Amino acid sequence: MKIGLLWLVAMTAPAFADSLDSFLPDLVPSELAPGADAFGPVRDDVKVAPILKGGETIAWAFLTSDFVGTTGYSGKPIHVVAAIDNDAVLTGVKLVKHSEPIVLIGIPNSKMVKLTEGYTGLDLKAEAASGGESHDLDIISGATVTIMVIDDSLVRGGIKVSRALGLGGLAPVTRDGPRREVDMAKVEMSDWTTLSGDGSVRRMTLDIGQVNKAFEVMPDPRAAKRPEPGEPGDTYIDMHLALVSVPSIGKTLLGEAEYNNMLEWLEEGEQAILVLGRGAYSFKGSGYVRGGIFDRIQLIQGDNSVRFFDKQQRRLGELATDDSPSFVELDIFKIPADAEFDPTEPFRLQLLAQRSVGALERVFLTFDLGYKLPERFLLPKAAAPKVVDDATAEAAAKTALWQRIWKDRTVEIAVLGVMLLVLTATFFFQFQATMNARTFYWFRIGFLTMSLFFIGWYANAQLSVVNLMALAGSLKGGFTWDAFLMDPLVFIQWFAIAAALLFWGRGAYCGWLCPFGALQELTNKIARAFKVPQITLPWGLHERLWAVKYMIFLGLFGLSMVSIPLAETYAEVEPFKTAIILKFVRDWPFVIFALVLLLAGLFIERFYCRYLCPLGAALAIPARIRMFDWLRRYKECGSPCQTCANECPVQAIHPTGEINPNECVDCLHCQVLYQSETKCPVVIRQVKRRAKVGSAELKVPAGTPPTNHPNAKPTNVS
Repeated sequence: MKIGLLWLVAMTAPAFADSLDSFLPDLVPSELAPGADAFGPVRDDVKVAPILKGGETIAWAFLTSDFVGTTGYSGKPIHVVAAIDNDAVLTGVKLVKHSEPIVLIGIPNSKMVKLTEGYTGLDLKAEAASGGESHDLDIISGATVTIMVIDDSLVRGGIKVSRALGLGGLAPVTRDGPRREVDMAKVEMSDWTTLSGDGSVRRMTLDIGQVNKAFEVMPDPRAAKRPEPGEPGDTYIDMHLALVSVPSIGKTLLGEAEYNNMLEWLEEGEQAILVLGRGAYSFKGSGYVRGGIFDRIQLIQGDNSVRFFDKQQRRLGELATDDSPSFVELDIFKIPADAEFDPTEPFRLQLLAQRSVGALERVFLTFDLGYKLPERFLLPKAAAPKVVDDATAEAAAKTALWQRIWKDRTVEIAVLGVMLLVLTATFFFQFQATMNARTFYWFRIGFLTMSLFFIGWYANAQLSVVNLMALAGSLKGGFTWDAFLMDPLVFIQWFAIAAALLFWGRGAYCGWLCPFGALQELTNKIARAFKVPQITLPWGLHERLWAVKYMIFLGLFGLSMVSIPLAETYAEVEPFKTAIILKFVRDWPFVIFALVLLLAGLFIERFYCRYLCPLGAALAIPARIRMFDWLRRYKECGSPCQTCANECPVQAIHPTGEINPNECVDCLHCQVLYQSETKCPVVIRQVKRRAKVGSAELKVPAGTPPTNHPNAKPTNVS
C-alpha cells in the first residue's frame, strides 16, 4: 500500500525538483556574489543558502518562488535565484527556469536572461521604503506580464528575505495593536454622492496632456516621439475604485441582487473590488484575452501585490445608484484568500500606462490610486492582540489556494469526470459496447476527439514522464497533498490511472485518454481515408523495437537520480509539450521533431506509442500487477485464426494468439472481431450451424466471466 501511495504521489508531483537545493549545483557562486567560492547548506528556518568566500558568509542566495507565488502566462512560477548582501542589495541574479510560451514564439531567451540579470545592484531598502517603486522597469513587447512577474518576485521576495534575516536594517513588519475587522453587520444603503464624498469610492483622473508630459521626461527619448493623440485637456482615463465586499458599499453600488450574486461567487476569505473607467485608455486592455492576465492593473498592499486573472473578473452591466456618472468599463475583481490582503489596511491600485518605442520594446509609467476603507465600516479596536500561528496560516493559505483552483475549474472537472465514467462503463460492459462495429467505431472516434481537444489542447492536462522523474525528488524530502492538488485535471487522471492499472493495465490511459495518442490515431485514420499505404513491420523486428521505449524510460529515470533538470531536458523526447501544451507554437527543431513522429504515424499507426513513449513504458511496468484479463478469446485464436493479430492497430497480439498486455492499448477492436459475423471464423461457423437448424440466435458466452477471472471455469467454444 505504501509503495502504491508513493507511486501515485510521484505521478502527481512536478514541483519537488524546483527547489533552491536543486538549482545551486548548476550555479557558479562568483556569478551571484563577486569573489565567492562556495555555497553553504540551505537553512531550515528560512529557505536561503549562505554564499561563502573563504568560509565567510558574504551574501545569501534565495529562490524567488520560495517566497512569492506569482505565476506568469504559463500559470507556473518563474524561478529566479538571487543573492542579497548584508546591506540588502542584490549582488547577482540568475533566471534558472521558466515555462513562459512567449519565449518560444519569437522573444529570445537570451533577452529574458539579460533583463533578469539587470536587477543586480537593486537596493531593497529603497524598494521597501517606496513600496517597490524606486527603480525603472523595462518591458518587452509581448512579455509584459512575464517581466512584471519577474520584477514582482525579485522585489517582494528580496524584501521578505531581507526582513527575515534583518539585512540592511530591515525588520519583520509588526502590527501596531490587534488586527481590525470590517463591520459586516453594517448594511445600510446610501448613494454615489455619499460614497464618493467619504472616500468609500476613490477616484484618479488623468488627462492626455499630463500623460504626454510624463512620458516626455523619461530617460528614453523615444517615449516622447509617440504622443497620445488628442487634445491636452481630453480625458486619458477617469478611474474609480471601491471595496464592494463591504456590505454597505457593495449593496449601494451593485444593488441587492448583484451583491448577492457576488457573494455566491466569492469563496471564504476572498474580497472584491469594483473598478470603473472611462476615457481614451482602458485599464483592462486586451492582454487578458490572449494570456488570461490583466496586465495593466495590480493591487499593492505593503510588500504584497495581487495580479488578476480572467477567472477572477466579472463584468458589471450598470451601477445601481441613480446619481452616478456613466462608465465604459465596469468590472468586479476578486482578491484571493491566499493573497494576504487585509481590507482594513490601506492599499493602492496601480495603473500601467504603456507606450511602444520599438518592435519589441515598450516603456511605461505607473499611476497609483490609493484606497483606505473609511473608519465607519470598521469594528471598534479589540482590546487584546490575536496570536496567529504562521505555520497554520501558511497551511490554510495553501489549502485555500488549491480549493480555489478546483472551484474555478468546476466545469472542466465535471467534463473529465463524465469522460472517466463513460470509459469505465465501456470497459465493464465491453461485450455489449462492441456488439455493433460501426457504432463502436464512431464512439471511439468521438472519445479520442474529446481527449485531444478537451484534455489536451483546451485543458493542457497531458500527462508526462516528467511526473515520474519527480519521484527521485519526493524520495529525498517530505511532501504535502497541497502541491499535488494544484492541477485538478492532472491529479484526477493519475488517480484514475492508479485504479485502472489494477483492472485493465496501461491501455485505459494510452488508448483512450492520452491527447497525443489520440492525435496519432486520428491523423492515421485520416491518412487511411486518403489511401495512404500502411506498413506492417516483420514480427521479429517489431517485437525487438518494443524495448526501445523501456530503455528511454530507464535512461531518463537514471538521469533524474543525478540531475532532475537535466533529465527534464532530455524528456523532450516526449513531443507532448510541443504538440499539445504549446500547440506547435515553438522553436522549429521541436516542431520538426513532433511532425516527424506524426508523419511516421501516418504509415505505422501509433508509431510513437509502440516504440518510443517512455510514459507508456513507465505505465506498463506497474500494470503487470493487474488482477483481471478482460479480453475474450477463442481457442482458435492464433491457431489457426490470425484475424485479430493481423488487424490489431498496434500489433499487440502474438502470432500464437496471446495478447501482450504491456503493448495493448485496450482499443477493443479484437472484441469487435470476437463478435463479428463477417470476419471471425468461429462466429461465422456458429451462424451457419444455427442456420441449418433454423435458429438465428448466436450463442456467444455473454454471461460467463472473462478469461483468468477468479470465478471463471475452463470452457471450450467450438
